[in-house]
Amino acid sequence: MIGPDGQARRWGEHARSLARDRLLLFGTAWTLIAGILFFLLFPDTDSLVRVFWLFQPPLDLILAVCSWRVHRLATGPIRRFWLVMAGVGTLFTLGDSYQAALTLAHPERSSTTGGSIQTACFSIGLLAVVVAMLVYPHPNRTGRERLAFWLDSATLLVGGAVVAWCFAGSSDNPDILGTLVVAGVSICGTFASVKMMLSGNAPMHKLAAFPMLASAIAMSVGVFLGRFAHTELGPLVYFVRFLPSLLIAAGPRVQEILAHLEPAPFGDRRRKPYSLLPYGSMAMAFGALIVILPYGVDGRLWGVVAGLGLICALVAARQLVAFHDNTALIGRLREHETRLRHQAQFDGLTGLANRTHFHERVADALAAGRPVSVLLIDLDGFKAVNDTMGHAAGDALLVAVGDKLRATVRDEDLPARLGGDEFAVLLPAGETRAELTAERILAAFRTPVDIAGLAVPVNASIGVAGATPTDDVESLLHHADVAMYAAKGSGKGIWKTHVPALA
Repeated sequence: MIGPDGQARRWGEHARSLARDRLLLFGTAWTLIAGILFFLLFPDTDSLVRVFWLFQPPLDLILAVCSWRVHRLATGPIRRFWLVMAGVGTLFTLGDSYQAALTLAHPERSSTTGGSIQTACFSIGLLAVVVAMLVYPHPNRTGRERLAFWLDSATLLVGGAVVAWCFAGSSDNPDILGTLVVAGVSICGTFASVKMMLSGNAPMHKLAAFPMLASAIAMSVGVFLGRFAHTELGPLVYFVRFLPSLLIAAGPRVQEILAHLEPAPFGDRRRKPYSLLPYGSMAMAFGALIVILPYGVDGRLWGVVAGLGLICALVAARQLVAFHDNTALIGRLREHETRLRHQAQFDGLTGLANRTHFHERVADALAAGRPVSVLLIDLDGFKAVNDTMGHAAGDALLVAVGDKLRATVRDEDLPARLGGDEFAVLLPAGETRAELTAERILAAFRTPVDIAGLAVPVNASIGVAGATPTDDVESLLHHADVAMYAAKGSGKGIWKTHVPALA
């Protein structure tokens, strides 16, 4: 496991590798040149649009080529995803190249909004990305977890649609188609962010995902800047609208570089158990509502209100799923706690109380001041069974002894296995009943145990000790131990009660 210092050092090495990459440096320089030309050529709109479209295809080509290279390095669903990205880059290259040629041939039709062919290529590419995300698998997920993921994703999609409707739905917006297309890019970028943050198995490293997500944000900012530019677009708006081409092309190139540097170059990591993105979508919709309220009641207002209501319903459904998840988790934790408590207090082989639990119960009984007796039981000849028949037979014999003890003692008595072939019984009674219980146990042991088709006798020596007012746990068990060894010394297979003379 890599510590914080090692991870920081590794990220520093990645940053240096990315900063020295010639293709990324070319894309950055190419974008800066376009930005400089935007400022130098302003306000010549025809020249600005020509630069805008002529500088697009090389960046689209980087997207296509690098995605294809990553596709060749990956396997499984990740490989299929990057193959789709390579196809998307190819579509963007063809559409933008056609639009650049069209702009040169017909300057009077110049606009940052593409024509029908460019828009078709762009829309098909976006649709392909969405489909690739939809079909990308979610391993090791329950049905409820998948439902929660789609509710979160739907919330963000509705939020993006609300913002798109707010800024593109007015009758005085001459660029409705372009605005909606760009809003679609923002929605896709948002969906990609959900995929990266929630799925835990995103098809790209987060360093590669950041520029691609930033491209959606930059594209949205470009749309809004253009929306509030009442006259001609300024050079800053052109540059902001051009910047996403660099960012979306940088993602695959970063992923290609990381594929040669990282042992796990894609998005395999622990997924977060929660997401704040749906609440961000709700805040975004409320912001859109505040923006359009001064314009009065119209179709945009009703669309935003409807979208906000749908977002609230989706968030409520998500909370209901989370409530069921939490309830199920609490139930599993309680079951686990019960299982751990049982493992801590009971013997795993016989199911009887273990030494720790037995000592605790003896201490509680002594503290209560009521009559207490203890039987200490040691099997005779158990080692011979282990040596001649194997440990499995020995374990079967121990289990049979535990069953006989449970069947012989009363409900208020506590049988226990202290370890090995040593057993004990706690009785909330005096020595007289303890001696009768010892006699019943020996009588039950006289019936042989069937192990692998053989009748195996059970022999034991039992020490009986009744508690005195001065006894504690250790002294009481010591007295029972002394009585048990006295029984063994007297011929085994019998019980003896502790008396001072045995010491």
